[in-house]
Amino acid sequence: MPYIYKYPRPAVTVDTLVVRKTKDDLQLLLIQRDREPFQGFWAIPGGFMDMDETLEEAAVRELEEETGLQNIALTQMKAYSAPDRDPRQRTVSVAFVGFLTDNQQIKAGDDARKAQWFSVNRLPSLAFDHAQIIADILSKIHS
Repeated sequence: MPYIYKYPRPAVTVDTLVVRKTKDDLQLLLIQRDREPFQGFWAIPGGFMDMDETLEEAAVRELEEETGLQNIALTQMKAYSAPDRDPRQRTVSVAFVGFLTDNQQIKAGDDARKAQWFSVNRLPSLAFDHAQIIADILSKIHS
């Protein structure tokens, strides 16, 4: 469906934070970006929503493409819309959270160089505004 608008429009992205509980730790799944911007930095799995999918479908697709995970129940948490959150263009991201409850193995794919679990107490430097997204989601999980 083509649209022509007089005014610029932001792009829509999704970020999908997957959490798992171990015996004595809470861990987050991050991917290492293989492309600019923030090439080599760690990030929450996610990406741009396609024109023919819902936010939920985009979150499921991006999570599978970048980490190999499937069948994770996702809950929409919050939208992020700071004008400078992405240096490529104006983007609005909708963050989702899901909990790994089985023994699926992760495997980096698409534009992810690596996929790795990190303790919430020892996170690496993060791309975009992902430190804020993680802080917001963790505060909701712990409340």
